[in-house]
Amino acid sequence: MRIIGGWLGSRTLQAPPGLATRPTSDRLRETLFNVLAPRMEGAAFLDLYAGSGAVGVEAVSRGAARVVCVERAAPALKVLRANLARLGIEKSVGVFAGAVSAFLRKGTTGAGFDVVFLDPPYDAEGEYAAALGLLGGTAAGFLREGAVVIAEHRRKQKLDENYGLLARRRLLEQGDAALSFYEAAVSS
Repeated sequence: MRIIGGWLGSRTLQAPPGLATRPTSDRLRETLFNVLAPRMEGAAFLDLYAGSGAVGVEAVSRGAARVVCVERAAPALKVLRANLARLGIEKSVGVFAGAVSAFLRKGTTGAGFDVVFLDPPYDAEGEYAAALGLLGGTAAGFLREGAVVIAEHRRKQKLDENYGLLARRRLLEQGDAALSFYEAAVSS
């Protein structure tokens, strides 16, 4: 795995051993950040189910002002922290060691994120509805006005069009993976 673009471009990253963590492919990360490019400079970026931290690190490399990674699996946390240290950005990236639902229920004081990325294990389908439901409901305070929430999922897995205040605005498919882009629906 490598960082695709920005000031850390071409640097390599380690991935947790085994199959429990499935890192976002270089190609899919490139597609994601090409779409997000206009939003990245100075953005607050939240990486849920961060794994190795590849997506959060890519956000730092491309100009995000604040990045927080949330991960609960001990092997992934070890690799995430090692990647941050090796790149010299461990003080620039917040790490929450725990479940995504616990993080989202903790409160929203000063949280305001411009971009939220979530990539639960594909086999944990319930995590999509739980996280998106919280972000579209009681944890909506984590989102700044105009924020985008992106879920990486299997291409064949159908996510709902709406989760509370969140409405899907775009679906990108690449190989066996897909990216669903959600924004807070404008109330009329």
